[in-house]
Amino acid sequence: MCAIAGMLRGKEATAFPAPEKILSTMQRRGPDSEGVFTSEEENPLITLYHARLAVIDPENGRQPMLFSASGKNRYAIVYNGELYNTADLKTELESLGHSFQTSADTEVVLHSFIEWKEKCLSKFNGIFAFAVWNCEEKQLFLARDRMGVKPLFFMLDGGRFLFASEIKTLLAFPGVKPQIDSQGIAELMLCGPGRTPGCGVFKGVQELKAAQYAWIVPGGQPEIHRYWKLTPKPHTESFEETAAHVRSLVLDAINRQLVSDVPIGTFLSGGLDSSLISSVACDMLRDSGKHLTTFSVDYKDNSRYFRSGKFQPQSDTGFIPVMQRYLSEKDPQCVHHLITLDTPALAEALMDAVDARDLPGMADVDSSLLLFCKEIRKYVTVALSGECADELFGGYPWYRDPEIRSRAGFPWAQTTSWRSSFLRPEYLARINPDEYMHNREQMTLSDTDSRPDDSPLEKRMRQMMRLNTDWFMQTLLDRKDRMSMFWGLEVRVPFCDHRIAEYLYNVPWDIKDHDGYEKGLLRSAMEGWLPPEVLWRKKSPYPKTHNPSYRAAVSEMLEEIIANPNAPLLQLVRPEMLRELLDSDSQVPWYGQLMTAPQTMAYMIQLNYWLKKWQVEIL
Repeated sequence: MCAIAGMLRGKEATAFPAPEKILSTMQRRGPDSEGVFTSEEENPLITLYHARLAVIDPENGRQPMLFSASGKNRYAIVYNGELYNTADLKTELESLGHSFQTSADTEVVLHSFIEWKEKCLSKFNGIFAFAVWNCEEKQLFLARDRMGVKPLFFMLDGGRFLFASEIKTLLAFPGVKPQIDSQGIAELMLCGPGRTPGCGVFKGVQELKAAQYAWIVPGGQPEIHRYWKLTPKPHTESFEETAAHVRSLVLDAINRQLVSDVPIGTFLSGGLDSSLISSVACDMLRDSGKHLTTFSVDYKDNSRYFRSGKFQPQSDTGFIPVMQRYLSEKDPQCVHHLITLDTPALAEALMDAVDARDLPGMADVDSSLLLFCKEIRKYVTVALSGECADELFGGYPWYRDPEIRSRAGFPWAQTTSWRSSFLRPEYLARINPDEYMHNREQMTLSDTDSRPDDSPLEKRMRQMMRLNTDWFMQTLLDRKDRMSMFWGLEVRVPFCDHRIAEYLYNVPWDIKDHDGYEKGLLRSAMEGWLPPEVLWRKKSPYPKTHNPSYRAAVSEMLEEIIANPNAPLLQLVRPEMLRELLDSDSQVPWYGQLMTAPQTMAYMIQLNYWLKKWQVEIL
């Protein structure tokens, strides 16, 4: 994985910034090498920037990569991602007359674009965000993968078109102002840490949505198109055939994502999804003469303080050793690492997590992952993770709870009135919270296709899948990408294979919920790959700390903010609501399953730090 950026000048001859100013914001994503391309006109039109994390063909895959003919540069590409069908595409392109100088997937992406233009996107199996400059036609092309795993932000500013993997890079371009308007306020306080698809929170910052591409010419507006979406089709397979189909897709996705020229490992929580990936990867690596390394996380004294609840019925602690023994029986050379985090480090890393995400995030759920990834990176460069299985197979509680399922609004954020009560009156008056959230929900629901013969339940489950893949999953993918790439760790997500998403969109709910088990289809499909006690355990989300010392730590930090009349948070938020939060033991989640009162405090701490760090101007 890498970081990419670029500036396309408009009609006015705006100067390009010093390359080191831009590249310095990209080094964590791409610590191994960096490069710059500037077009060759008398008054150059574009500069492309790249910082590389070398995973495939470390010696020859440097970027920006150029394609030349007749002594002239014809195309230049900057690319962030991994293709998992590189070999297949390379063979097809060679049959069409293309030749290759490297084994890097970047070169395959570039030649695919040269051969098929935007139609190349439908041929890719992978995670990516890239930009290609056509030197002859003076046209820029941008694209993002179907599921939105890799980020790509952009903005029009003073006639310039700017793009980058991360918001911090856009803010490094001279003249870009860190501002938020009413929409930004609503995003932070009503949606956060989620975001409306395509919204970058800062005024003027947009994100190319999942499965979109864009064409841009100097001085013009981007022409944005969607090249893929989930579409309804009849499902004619029996349960047994469906399970076999799922098993085949999952095994193939994991196998494709194990290709790497650098050390590779897996996240292992002891839950269903990461355990499946670890088990399959262990076998496949062993059979190819390699050996798996797994990584688990826990918190100091967590077993002592763990409380079973609706969203977290079991601790992972007892299941991790079960999986470690199981994998060691498969391959005695499989290596396991358990990383234990403590409260002071979690609280201190809240600010680093904002630095990584460029926005307030999921509080200690972010900071713990950030610290976890730091330790993983000491051993491997690539790791596979279990994100997206819950969105696609219906694993979250709100899929299976008829009451939550039938409510309007986003099922993971049912607290709009409570959230909006934190806003100072002058800002609350500028937005209509219920209308804002309703419009965003309807934006997704109106774009959700169903079949005429769908039952009301099937239609609703399609809507739930779209809401989750377009919104909740994007928040988790953002989190995983930013927290891992902050340390130069590439994380791959096999369940995010678009073929799995396409297939499961059309599998009826009674098959997904086989025998009344959450993700019953996935469990049945993968029997034989896990110990029964892990295969059939209750779902538990990403582990968080239950140590009361964490609440004490964030309470003290929030108290300091409230006591400081110059704290930027107090421009936006009512201090009396912050005090009420300090006194509350509410289990009502701010966002998702994990962000209850301590995490809501931490979100406010992150918001204060973010406003201060970027000196955000509230318009």
